[in-house]
Amino acid sequence: MTEPSNRVIGPQARPDDRIDQALRPQRLVEVIGQDNVRQNLEILITAARQRGEPLDHVLFYGPPGLGKTTLAHVLANEMGVNIKVTAGPAIERAGDLAAILTNLHAADILFIDEIHRLGRAVEEVLYPAMEDCALDIIVGKGPAARSIRLKLPRFTVIGATTRMALISAPLRGRFGAIYRLNYYDLNAMEQILTRAAAKLHVVAEPGGVSEIARRARGTPRVALRLLRRARDYAQVKAEKTITTTAARDALKLLEVDERGLDDVDRRLLKAIIENYNGGPVGLNTIAASISEEPDTIMEVVEPYLLQLGFLGRTPRGRIATRQAYEHLGLSYPQENAQYQLTLLEPNVDLAANDTSELEEE
Repeated sequence: MTEPSNRVIGPQARPDDRIDQALRPQRLVEVIGQDNVRQNLEILITAARQRGEPLDHVLFYGPPGLGKTTLAHVLANEMGVNIKVTAGPAIERAGDLAAILTNLHAADILFIDEIHRLGRAVEEVLYPAMEDCALDIIVGKGPAARSIRLKLPRFTVIGATTRMALISAPLRGRFGAIYRLNYYDLNAMEQILTRAAAKLHVVAEPGGVSEIARRARGTPRVALRLLRRARDYAQVKAEKTITTTAARDALKLLEVDERGLDDVDRRLLKAIIENYNGGPVGLNTIAASISEEPDTIMEVVEPYLLQLGFLGRTPRGRIATRQAYEHLGLSYPQENAQYQLTLLEPNVDLAANDTSELEEE
């Protein structure tokens, strides 16, 4: 699955996001938002310190761009230990993981991003390492093969995933603390942007900060990206100050509207409304209509539209809701209301990963 590379509001990391590293909080007290997770982590850290033990294994899950990697580094800083960063797709063989584990010191943190993409053979090596601090190595081949168990220092695995359902139950069960990160509210987004503007030495008025925060889709990574683009606009067009007007004009140039929708979002909604009378219409049909991949639509475009209530998933396909019509300035056909109501029954799982709707093709 690939995301359209030109989406400024896309939550996936991009090469030009590298500047965000300097804007990330370093200590738990600097973390803004995610209050429940932050309080739980504070207790986890304090208890581990008092016992003089490493942290329990931690798993963060939730949409991309919400700070899972940031929190892993914050935990390492709070515990005063080293952190080794890797990703599930990068560990191709069991030997790769063994090499990483044998280089860890006591209480170190191993952060595995996209942990749901670990191979089965790699997971089998990770199980005893997490549970018994041991590494099982097979020496030799055939009848002469024998197993050697190496002791490892106690360490902490911090996993991050956007696809919790894809993590196997045995691996999930070995994490002592599992936390979900949710989208940030407007107040938290404004605080994050105000802090980032100060670190970037950008003059940003409260109105300009609010304009960016409202369109950042509750995702800090998107907010910081929009802030940088607004900074560029203000530097050239607005005397280096991000005012309300400057922020609004900058985001208008980026085609990001007041609800955080970009051109791809609006094309999807308009395709359903104008081509298929508001739906229901199958995923593959929508993908062909707007020239995007079905996986991209389902995993990248749809989640935010579902969150806003602009889109609905039914057994027969996707539908555009009344809110979508109103946002696009279109009149909502009354005959659609009762028909869509019969599709959106309470027992229908609208978040189901359904790619097999009734297609006409």
